[in-house]
Amino acid sequence: MPSSWFLFDAIPADIFALLTLSAAFTSFFTACFGIGGGVMLLGVMAQVLPPQLIIPLHGVVQLGSNGGRAVLGWRYIDWRLIAAFFPGAILGALLGSFVLVALPPSVMYLTIAAFILYSCWGPKLPKMVLSTLGTVAAGTITTFISLFAGATGPLVAAFIKQLEVDRFRTVATFAMTMSLQHSAKIVVFEGMGVSLDDWWPLLICMILSGAIGTWIGFKMLKRVADKHFQTAFSIVLTLLAIRLIWQAISQW
Repeated sequence: MPSSWFLFDAIPADIFALLTLSAAFTSFFTACFGIGGGVMLLGVMAQVLPPQLIIPLHGVVQLGSNGGRAVLGWRYIDWRLIAAFFPGAILGALLGSFVLVALPPSVMYLTIAAFILYSCWGPKLPKMVLSTLGTVAAGTITTFISLFAGATGPLVAAFIKQLEVDRFRTVATFAMTMSLQHSAKIVVFEGMGVSLDDWWPLLICMILSGAIGTWIGFKMLKRVADKHFQTAFSIVLTLLAIRLIWQAISQW
C-alpha cells in the first residue's frame, strides 16, 4: 500500500497526473453527453491500479463526480424517480454483499448491451417498466450488477432515457441515481474490509478535478439543443453497447 502523502511511492507522478486529468475529462464528457465518462475512467484505472481496488476506488471517484453533477443540477432532478430508485439500490447492494462472486463477464456484457440497444433503437418499453415498481427493480438490478462490473452507468442511462425528458433533467437525474448507487457500493466494500484510507490523496485530487470538468461540461450543455443532445446520447450509448459486445466476444 502507498506510504507517502502523494502516493508517489506506489504510483509514479505521471500516473498520478494521468488519473487526475482523466477524472476531469471523463466528468466533462458525461456532463456534456449524459453518459460514457464512468466507463472511460474505469478503463484507464484498470491499466494502472491494483485489480482488487479498481472497482472500490472507481466507485469513490464516481460518487464525487456524479454528486457534483447532482448538486449543480438539483432543481432538474426527477425526485419521484429517485424515491423509487433508492430502496432498490439498497436492496441490490444488500443482495450483492451476500453473493459477491465473479459472474461470467460475457453474459453480463451481452445482457447489458442488448438492453441498451433496445432502449435506444427499439420500440418503447411498456409503461410498467417506468412505474414505481419498475424503477425499484431497476435500482436493485443495476446496483447488484455494479458490484461486479464496476460501471453500470450505460444500463441506468438506458433506463432513464425512456423518460424522454430534456437534457438537463436527463443529466441531473442520472447523476443522482448513480450517486446513490456508488454510495451503496462503497458501503458494501467497506463492510467487507476493503480499506481506502491510504488512497484518499489521489481520490481527493481526482474528485476535485472531476468537479472542474463537470462545471465546464454544464456550461457546454447549455449550448446544446435537446434534439441534438438526445441524438448524441443515443449514439454514445450505442458505442458503449458495441464495446460491451466486443468485450463479450473477446472473453470467448
